[in-house]
Parts: sequence; structure tokens; C-alpha cells
Amino acid sequence: MRLRRTTGVVIVAGCLIAMIGFGVRTSMGLFTEPLSVFRGWDRETFALAMAIQNLLWGVGQPFAGAVADRYGAGRVLAAGGAVYTAGVLLMALSTNGATLAITGGVLVGLGLSGGSFTIVLAAFARLVPAEQRSWALGLGTAAGSLGQFVFAPIGQGFIGSYGPVTALLLLSVFVALVPLLATALTGRGSEDELAAEPEVSAREAIRGALRHPSYVLLTCGFFVCGFHIAFISTHLPPYLTDLGFSGALAAWALALIGLFNVIGAYSAGVIGGVHSKRLLLSGIYFARAVAFALFLVVPTTPFVVLVFAATIGLLWLSTVPPTSALVAVMFGTRHVGMLFGFVFLSHQVGAFIGAWLGGVVFEATGAYELMWWLSIVLGLAAAIVHLPIHEQRAPRWAASPA
Repeated sequence: MRLRRTTGVVIVAGCLIAMIGFGVRTSMGLFTEPLSVFRGWDRETFALAMAIQNLLWGVGQPFAGAVADRYGAGRVLAAGGAVYTAGVLLMALSTNGATLAITGGVLVGLGLSGGSFTIVLAAFARLVPAEQRSWALGLGTAAGSLGQFVFAPIGQGFIGSYGPVTALLLLSVFVALVPLLATALTGRGSEDELAAEPEVSAREAIRGALRHPSYVLLTCGFFVCGFHIAFISTHLPPYLTDLGFSGALAAWALALIGLFNVIGAYSAGVIGGVHSKRLLLSGIYFARAVAFALFLVVPTTPFVVLVFAATIGLLWLSTVPPTSALVAVMFGTRHVGMLFGFVFLSHQVGAFIGAWLGGVVFEATGAYELMWWLSIVLGLAAAIVHLPIHEQRAPRWAASPA
């Protein structure tokens, strides 16, 4: 079955893929405690699998983006969605740490690199008209956050009713819809727009990007985003249960993060279309640092947890639209999937460290306080790093219109 492609169909199908892919992924933090107890693992075992997943997601992203640039996003999304489905399915059947690392780590990570919102955003950058691009990038990112709001209570409900193993099997059914939806995102975009850009090979594009200071700064800043998101999505649920709160509160905290980031991500896409993207990013990271500091020093109550979740939700994936848009501003759309893939690789290296280090710190100290302070420091550093970025074409691409 092949979906007829119009701009509206592209956006709807892409948003559904983003919602499913990111929603299922972010609900996995809910499985940290129940699956570890069910299988007899320590918390570090699950954290390591999630860290591997984040790293493989990042490692695979530039390659998946390059293939999407050359052959279209639809094929990559379909293949990635199939691998993602297999990973979640086999993750449910994993009985030791090694198989969990392979299924929930390697397979899900590689599946995400081809079958999640990052390829959807690359498709939007190519298939959506330039005047609607920033808006579409914000909408696609917001859809991923809506998935977090939808799938967090669904995942918790499945765990409570059927246990963690059956819950994962049920979630894999949703992921299996991605290859079908991917048929709407075929094609390489406007040939007129591509013709207006200089002919640059993939190798030349990588070399030129890595020599461009603003691209390097953007890449470094996105590392912090990954660290924050992976630490919170993996370790906020067990952090709250350690404080004596229910699993339901943890699920609703993740859900609120997703719900409020629908507002945050969409607003970032709109604001980034008319105002400075680098200043927007700097403000987002500074606000994250303030939110973490307040959450650490204010006495923790259910109300405080929910307020923190809503606040951090506004800042959650709101970094993605201006970051991906800056890549297109600097280098055009010919290699946007691949070049954003390298930026996203940095994000996922940060995610690997955030997920894994959270488990290591907890096992070593019995608490997460050190991780919260590290998150504050990194947020302030990212706010500073974005300030020198130039929002204009890189020299090799300067002849083409921005």
C-alpha cells in the first residue's frame, strides 16, 4: 500500500512516525525498575542497554541521513521502522544483560536512526516548501513530544495490567505501523531548490562542515541536549520512586514533559523562523540549568514534580527545530540529512553518557545528586557555546541563496 503524497499527507504521516517513534522510546524509562526486578538485574544493566541504544542511534544517524538524502526518506524510515519493531519485540524476550544490550541497545538504537523523528525532520527539510519549513520542523518535533505524552501513560498502563514483558510486546505493535506510514515520505524534494545550491559531494560537505566553526559549536551544544534528555527520561522515574513516589506519578511526569513540549517545540519552530536561532538556543539551555537547580534545592512534592515536568517539557525538544534549521541555513538542503546526522551523533554521545553515567553514579553513591549538578553545569556551558554562532551560509555554500 502506498500513500498518495501531498504536503499535507507528508506532514501528517511524518508527525505520526515522530509520535510513535519518540513516544515508545521515551516510555522505556518506565521499564527500568519493573523489568530489572522481573529479570533480576541491577539498575546499571538496564541503564547500559539504554546508553548503547542512544549511542547506536547516533552512530547510525549520519549514514541513515546520507541514504535518505540520496534515495529519499521513505525507504530509510521503512527499513528503520522494521528494525525498531524487531528490537522492541526481542527486548521483551531478553533474559540477561547481554541480550538486552543487543536487542534494546543495538537493534532499537539502529532502528531509531532510520525510523524516527530525525529522518522525518530531514524529509520535511526537503519535501516541505521553504516558506513552511521552520513551522513544519517545529510541528514534527512537537509530534514527537505528543507521542511522549500519549505513550507514557499507555506504557505504564500496560506494565500495571500485564507486566513489563507483555507491555513491550504490545508497544512493538505500534512501532510496526512506521513502515506503512513511511510510504508517504518518498522522494528527494524540489529539484529547483537543489539546482540553486552548489554541487558538493558528500565527502566535501562533511569536510567543509567540520571546518566551519559555527557548525562545530552547534554540534558541541547539542551534546548537552542529549545528556539532559537521556538522563531524565531514563532516571527520573527511578529517582522519583526512590523518593517514595508512585510509578503513576513518574509516568505522568514523563507525560507532562511530552505534553508541554508540544507547546515548546512548536513555539521554537515558529520563533526560530522570525528571530535569532542561536539566541533562542542559548536561552533554552540557560533556562534548563535554572530549572534543574530549582528542582534540586526546592523540597520535592508531587506538585513540585509536576511543575518541574511541565517546565522542562517546554525546553525538552525545543532545541531541535532551531538546531536542524541552522544546519539548513549554513549548508542548504542537499546534504541536510547527513549533516544534521553528525550533529545528532553528538547529541547521542551525550545521551549515552547521560543514561550510562546516571546508572554508574547511582550504584556508586546511592543517589543522583551529582548528576543533577553536572546537568546544571552543562546547561550553562551550552548557553555560552551558542552565542558566537553565525546564522549565515558557510563559505563553500555562500554563493547560493539563504
